Amino acid sequence: MLCFMPGVAFIPALLVCWSSAAFIISYVIAVLGGHVEPLVPYISDTGTKPPESGIFGFMINISAFLGAATMYIRYLIIEKQNESSHFMSPSCNLIALCIGLLGCIGMGIVANFQELSVPSVHDGGALVAFGSGVVYIALQSVISFKSCPQWNSHCTCYIRMAISIVSCIAVIPMIACASLISITKVDWIPGEKDYTYHFVSAICEWTVAFGFIFFFLTFIRDFQGVTLRILTEMHEDF
Repeated sequence: MLCFMPGVAFIPALLVCWSSAAFIISYVIAVLGGHVEPLVPYISDTGTKPPESGIFGFMINISAFLGAATMYIRYLIIEKQNESSHFMSPSCNLIALCIGLLGCIGMGIVANFQELSVPSVHDGGALVAFGSGVVYIALQSVISFKSCPQWNSHCTCYIRMAISIVSCIAVIPMIACASLISITKVDWIPGEKDYTYHFVSAICEWTVAFGFIFFFLTFIRDFQGVTLRILTEMHEDF
């Protein structure tokens, strides 16, 4: 079905489908294998032990690549729109791209440095991925409002802003509670030490992660009117 989508809409659509599958598949395998408790584990907990660790790492790496491709195309689209409408400073668009790509690098770190093997590097990558991610979608929400109504509908702008606000709010307790956890483990059991911190942080982590997925879902309509030929022309202009 993705191959028949108009323009380059298949790229954000593939990103959404692939990332959702990465989270769900690794979660199911980890739970069935008895490696994590079913009740809200960290996303990284579901990709720590084999065999799910290999699947998780592979799929998240692909997600990071698809995310970078989506962000770059989004950058080109906004750049072209801004040339005719002048609704924002070009530097804002470039800053948003750089922050987004930084988040993709963080995803790559999370995928390749497992939680129990090198926790400090893994946690640093997660912090970069989630921190950069919420800043990126917030900037994209602002850009959407600036280009409204010529390039975006009011409904799309409000949906993006709502997702951004929820994600920005959720990332704060996610980081705060995670910093209060004194042990590194994946098999959390209700009632044990620091479980409440883990539970709150994990819920917020899943909220932010699927906030990103739903946000990129709103890009599909914007990408439908863009073809690979137009993208090549945009690239040559720069």
